[in-house]
Amino acid sequence: MTTTGDEPALAAEIFGELLPQARAYADLLAGIGVQRGLIGPREADRLWERHLLNCAVVGDLIHPAASVLDVGSGAGLPGIPLALARPDVSVTLLEPMARRVAFLTEVVSDLGLANVVIVRGRAEDGAVRRLLGTSQVVTARAVAGLDRLAGWCLPLLAPTGELLALKGASAQAELDAARVALRAVGAASAEVVRCGVGVLPTPTTVVRVVAGSRPGGPRHGG
Repeated sequence: MTTTGDEPALAAEIFGELLPQARAYADLLAGIGVQRGLIGPREADRLWERHLLNCAVVGDLIHPAASVLDVGSGAGLPGIPLALARPDVSVTLLEPMARRVAFLTEVVSDLGLANVVIVRGRAEDGAVRRLLGTSQVVTARAVAGLDRLAGWCLPLLAPTGELLALKGASAQAELDAARVALRAVGAASAEVVRCGVGVLPTPTTVVRVVAGSRPGGPRHGG
């Protein structure tokens, strides 16, 4: 039987009344998530700190009642932990692969997440941009390099909306290399921020990109 590893005491603080749903999600990831190849077997025993809490603390960057679009959601990371940690926000999980959409549909149903909807599609699709092109926050984790990711995601943002890209230790170097590309797709500003400092053993590194002007359009923000 696959286990999820020890549940950190911090989980109760982050997920609050929805901690039982967070536990159920961890069990689903470690069970059918591993069986269906959405999570690697070696990840199962470190789901809490490496995946659930690592994603949930990004909620500190999201303002109240925001609309959040999780691009390339996969197994629901970071979208589902964010929806559990921040039940005030509405989360749309965008995923192109049918088997992953099936898993997400089961998870959302089993957990009773009224603030989560699932859309099958790709960020670069015209139909997706027409449907979801005014999101206040777009999140992405392990989807693509920052230059390509921004090209896909910034058109999905409302003016002054934010892309929150979860990255690793080389985030600053990746950002520096992508600045020209970011400006070309209408970014007003970009920075590396860390979430969960002093709380998680390894804080979550996020590249936050604020949408400004779009090519050929008026400039918004500064």
